[in-house]
Amino acid sequence: MTQPDLVIFDFDGTLVDSEIIAARIEADLLTKAGFPITGGEISERYAGLTFKDIMLRIEEEANIPLQASLIDEAEVLVDRRLRAEVRPIDGALAAVLSVKGRKCTCSNSRTERILFMLERTGLDRAFGKDDVFSALSTPSGKPKPAPDVFVHAAKHYGADPANTFVVEDSVHGIHAAKAAGMRVIGFTGAAHSYPGHADMLTDASAETVIHRWSDFGGVVAALSEWSEA
Repeated sequence: MTQPDLVIFDFDGTLVDSEIIAARIEADLLTKAGFPITGGEISERYAGLTFKDIMLRIEEEANIPLQASLIDEAEVLVDRRLRAEVRPIDGALAAVLSVKGRKCTCSNSRTERILFMLERTGLDRAFGKDDVFSALSTPSGKPKPAPDVFVHAAKHYGADPANTFVVEDSVHGIHAAKAAGMRVIGFTGAAHSYPGHADMLTDASAETVIHRWSDFGGVVAALSEWSEA
């Protein structure tokens, strides 16, 4: 069986159950600012985007001006809640540790936020600091759905994108990974998942979708065999 050159794990909503926490805070801020929306709607429509990009899309779609100060307010509130409440997704640590070759995490979150969540959840056992890539810290600074963070990670390890697997929970993340020329496994095992989530990830070009981390090893093995056919 051919081993992947690199396995890239998305972070929020894939390894840690942080998406639902952020979505509820962002929904509350947006509702107070004049755009009524629920945390579930944020997750379904905008998961995988930075709050800045969510605001820009809402302004364009609804023609509602939003104050830039909401971004800083959201950062403070989300950080506070994550430090107190974030948990790893069941089975995530074992799944990451099962990867024998090179592995990393690529996220739209700030590096500082990723690192404190890794420490709080115990996932720092699986990743060194050099295995953590924030899209905001890449040379371009462009977040997903731009492919830049995935391209940057592959170059760092000298990995062939075509033999790199990405695990993603969002449509925007899948679009970024596919644009980077990588293979994608969808993930729907976090608390923010919703009816039709798996179908949306498949429609976005995930090769398959898993709901439990216990299925991860078998799926990677099967897809690796398929690539040799």
